[in-house]
Amino acid sequence: MMNYNIKRRDFIKKTGAAVAATMALGGPTTGLLTSCQRGKTNSSSADTVILLYMAGGMAHTETFDPKKYTPYRKGMESAEVLSTFPSVPTALDGIYFSEGLEAIGQIMDKGTLIRSYVAADLGHILHTRHQYHWHTCYEPPQSVLVPHIGSWIAKELGQLNPAIPAFINIGQRFSVGEGEELKAFHSAGFLGSEYGPFLIPDPTTGLDSVRPPKGMTPQRFEARNKLYEQLISESAMGEFGSDYQKESLKRSMEQAYILLNSPEAKAFDLSLEPEESYNIYNTGKFGLGCLLAKRLTEQGARFITVTTEYEPFMGWDTHENGHTRLVDMKKLIDAPIAQLIKDLDQSGRLDRTMVIVASEFSRDMLTEGRPELKVKDQVEVPDIIDDMKHYGMHRHFTDGCSILMFGGGIKRGYVYGKTADERPCKTIEKPIKIDSIHQTIYHALGIDPETHYDIEKRPFYTTPDGKGVAELELLSHFSS
Repeated sequence: MMNYNIKRRDFIKKTGAAVAATMALGGPTTGLLTSCQRGKTNSSSADTVILLYMAGGMAHTETFDPKKYTPYRKGMESAEVLSTFPSVPTALDGIYFSEGLEAIGQIMDKGTLIRSYVAADLGHILHTRHQYHWHTCYEPPQSVLVPHIGSWIAKELGQLNPAIPAFINIGQRFSVGEGEELKAFHSAGFLGSEYGPFLIPDPTTGLDSVRPPKGMTPQRFEARNKLYEQLISESAMGEFGSDYQKESLKRSMEQAYILLNSPEAKAFDLSLEPEESYNIYNTGKFGLGCLLAKRLTEQGARFITVTTEYEPFMGWDTHENGHTRLVDMKKLIDAPIAQLIKDLDQSGRLDRTMVIVASEFSRDMLTEGRPELKVKDQVEVPDIIDDMKHYGMHRHFTDGCSILMFGGGIKRGYVYGKTADERPCKTIEKPIKIDSIHQTIYHALGIDPETHYDIEKRPFYTTPDGKGVAELELLSHFSS
């Protein structure tokens, strides 16, 4: 007969090691979170941030910064192709978007259009490296576990509602290509597990994230929760992680337990949304993610990211079929993004909620990298186009990208920066990089620019070496 007492002891020991490994992914590896300068500045214009992330490389010339329209014809030269969609007017005089983004264009009087974001030079271009850089502000690899911007915000400002996780990530699975690389920046790093993302891979099953597993009785759930607490404090855990890590993991579990038993959990149930509203958002997983973000903002979420999801050669990752793929991607994002802004504005929440639409870099037909620093091509584009699959933007372009920003103190009806109208369609006015984008967000939230922690005997800031400077021209209180 099996000795259940011995097996339980082994289980406790082995699970303790597994929990410790999890803590190592979401907490300081050596427990050297020893000191900091932190806190809010005297004023803020935002309480909440929603990041709508176009994972895979959204071409600026095909979306928010269109150039000369070059319709498809068999035998055309690749060098002719600047934009594969005609331009359509927006709510801003003289400003045009690419066809298929009419709804977003009509709400641009409520936000700012940045046309001069310049992505980093990271050598051979890999999506997850640039995504890591965008979300953490640090170039990989790093000697410490770097926090996601959402984790910094969760740590410094805490929860708006004790029942709602401060940082919620919607739409990204880790069972697809480059899953481990994606996990690297979906982390609170040295800040601790309690500030990591509450992960909802699919918004249609979001409520399942806050329910016990199917068939589990409340009594069994209570018993399991107590076992987890025991695992953290078990003497066998002493050799793994620091006290800070263990306490952080324990608090993250307590937060999940509070949510499970709260009335706010209904925010995850999209079936409670009025049918008319649901149908507008229901363009797919991303659209319903925007709906969930709206509902969670109403309940007091602090930082929410909704992604179109990165999966190699899918979505915005248009190594071929660039034009036809973007027809579908625009249908996925146009109505939900516009409706989210309108709903937040109508409810009065847009004033204190910053919404950002961004991607890791742009795309071009010919240039891989940037004109002055080209890198190895990752896709073969023929000089003469004889197949529709070659019509579109296939190469990674880092020298001219578009970002949209709304609410939370961002200027309304404003355009920042400019790219050239002829190839290479690179930034020619007011280049802005990721450290300024991050520091502008922190500034709007009232987070001190000197915020840092001492990790491995060196200060670790919200932006590398603390050199990021907020671009005040993007904010409504700045007079240009």
